[in-house]
Amino acid sequence: MITRADFDIIASWVSPKSRVLDLGCGDGSLLRHLADSKQVRGYGIENDEPSLIKCIDNRVNVIQTNLESGMKEMADHSFDVVILSQTLQAIKHTEAVVSEMLRVGREAIVTFPNFGYWKHRLQIGLAGKMPVSDDLPYQWYDTPNVHLFTIHDFEEFCRHRGYRINNRRVLSGDNETTFLPNLTGTLALYKISVG
Repeated sequence: MITRADFDIIASWVSPKSRVLDLGCGDGSLLRHLADSKQVRGYGIENDEPSLIKCIDNRVNVIQTNLESGMKEMADHSFDVVILSQTLQAIKHTEAVVSEMLRVGREAIVTFPNFGYWKHRLQIGLAGKMPVSDDLPYQWYDTPNVHLFTIHDFEEFCRHRGYRINNRRVLSGDNETTFLPNLTGTLALYKISVG
């Protein structure tokens, strides 16, 4: 199985044998990685039928539902960790989803593409066009992204809602960056909890 730098960081934040919920789990690769490396007991939430079939192929427990409404029936703190990996920017009701994540799980892990990355800024500033890159491969008219935000925006979002940032890592490609991360980072990873 191909591993990714973000998967390894997420795995380092998850305790062995934790109960994990992965929202918008896609093909289940992250949950499979966590099951193999940390022996987690996990479930994914996914609504895309081809992705559901891939989850089953990856031996991942998956619930077919819309992730924006799929947690309502779950009990408080029924999971140790709830993960939303590279999906926050595509969610319509950000506040409600993050609040539900922190109700259902003791902690949440959120990862997202950083729209403040310098090459994205350059494309907007010089070319006058929405950014297209390896990290943001869609044109403006076919993108699943409904919210364009930066590392600073997310941290302000957490601060205003009283969420504690327990850990933050920022990647540029597969390498971690600590120098001006809002400018040099392509992917941000956060571990948060209720203040």
